[in-house]
Amino acid sequence: MFLVIPAVDLKGGKCVQLRQGREDSVILELDDPVAVALRWERLGAPRLHVVDLDGALKEKRVNEGILREIVGRIGIPVQFGGGIRSPEDVGALLDLGVSRVIIGTLALENPKILEAISERHGRDKITIALDSRKGKVVVRGWKKNTGLKPSEIARKFEPYASEVLYTNVDREGLMRGVAEEAIKEVVEATSMGVIVSGGVSTVEDVKKIKGLGAKGVVIGSAIYTGKLDYRDALKVSK
Repeated sequence: MFLVIPAVDLKGGKCVQLRQGREDSVILELDDPVAVALRWERLGAPRLHVVDLDGALKEKRVNEGILREIVGRIGIPVQFGGGIRSPEDVGALLDLGVSRVIIGTLALENPKILEAISERHGRDKITIALDSRKGKVVVRGWKKNTGLKPSEIARKFEPYASEVLYTNVDREGLMRGVAEEAIKEVVEATSMGVIVSGGVSTVEDVKKIKGLGAKGVVIGSAIYTGKLDYRDALKVSK
């Protein structure tokens, strides 16, 4: 089944959407992230994408209490990322009830640690975050350019993870459509399932991503602003 996954991005205790990850460019803020998560579950979400933006941007998770409540109250799997900097972080999140941990900076900067995490918890618990700006992967809250192409990294990390979260930072939060060639390159480079994020704004975008062979899509700004009805996007999964 093609996964259409709603995003719940946490910042300062709220559910937010940022334009291109910029703290000074807030698209919206909602005061009750748990209620938001429950709503997506009611509408039929197969999985929830939760990110601690404070963790990603400031390298310290501050929204773990909200994550704990979300995991405790919903019955669908939760994939989580943001501010994961050690194997202990991964273990704690899995113990909390998170189904998948999304690892970006830690994996890119210390592949040996990723290998150890995979051996301990299993590759099916790990998703590699490949955040791409101008065709190169960026880390440290999208502030540091690695100089490596997403397709290169995807091949390298296949033994240690079962999914890739490919985010096109250049399109993130802009709701102007997806970059098909870039998505195709990543999908064709790896046997891992590829989840796509960034720029999705219409049902046609969702169909394009599915047609390119991706495993799923994460949608944020478009379903929060009303540009895209989540229920319509969900129909593409069938």
